[in-house]
Amino acid sequence: MREINYLQGIREGLHYVLEHDPTTLLFGQDVGAFGGAFKLTEGLQEAFGIERVFDTPICESAMLGCAIGMATQGMRPIVEMQFSDFITTALHQLLNNAGTRHYRTGNAVPMVIRAPSGGGSGGGPFHSEELEAFFCHMPGVKVVYPAFPSDARGLMLSAVADPNPVVYMENKTIYRAVKERVSDPFEPLPIGKARVCHEGMDAVVIAYGAMVHEALRAAGELQASDGYEVMVLDLRSLKPYDLDTILSAVSATGRALVVSEGWRTCGFAAEICAAITESAFHLLDAPVRRLTAPDTPVPFSTTLEARYRPNATTIADAVRQLIEF
Repeated sequence: MREINYLQGIREGLHYVLEHDPTTLLFGQDVGAFGGAFKLTEGLQEAFGIERVFDTPICESAMLGCAIGMATQGMRPIVEMQFSDFITTALHQLLNNAGTRHYRTGNAVPMVIRAPSGGGSGGGPFHSEELEAFFCHMPGVKVVYPAFPSDARGLMLSAVADPNPVVYMENKTIYRAVKERVSDPFEPLPIGKARVCHEGMDAVVIAYGAMVHEALRAAGELQASDGYEVMVLDLRSLKPYDLDTILSAVSATGRALVVSEGWRTCGFAAEICAAITESAFHLLDAPVRRLTAPDTPVPFSTTLEARYRPNATTIADAVRQLIEF
């Protein structure tokens, strides 16, 4: 057993697929000699050469277009959007080309789009947005969002092996903050499987990405202050998502809070709330609730951003209201 952080988990997943699958390659802005904006790809170009790990011009539509072409010609490209926000300049490539390719032609499109996401660093709009709802809304596109180093490794293997385009979301705030003891070797983690991170019978908090760790802190606070036992469910995969495990958690607790740092209106939290209401309304002891960021751009001010994103305190308050409903 050894301890690694979230960033290292992603890097180890990338190293593994590059080492074991000669059809894989990694490219994006500054991912080569510089090692990426967050130093996540550091050492990969030295290990696998400039022909398989290389830099690109600052043109996201060209990067995705090249990846789609490579994927249809027997390769498995991994393309990094330096910040997930930048993919908005290339949504046509993802939605209308990658997402529809199999439907239109029957061809597989095995490509991975790495999307560093989320706030917490004062980056403001264009560098802190949580765009998972955009990606999940696209037919033919899968979306994963690991929260732990071990899941980051396993989901990278599964994303690269999948015949569909996969948006691999990774939260920048927890790159170095979240650590975990892991064992070697590691295996692919099936896409579409959630996991219970903390057991509890009074309510369940359903989250993903950085919000999983805020939910775990909230669960600890509620146990210490109120004696409440709160389950925390990490979705890990957003499309497809694990409805069976969600419904099992709702059945066990009778109360559900869905937490996302994405925007509220038409956000991904609303999708999970709707699915619970449709399939498990009779199991609820209180209305299913969502806790999200407001429908405003991400503020630059770190003081405002701390209030903008859900956190352990706001999650604990929301869960307390659910339990005492």
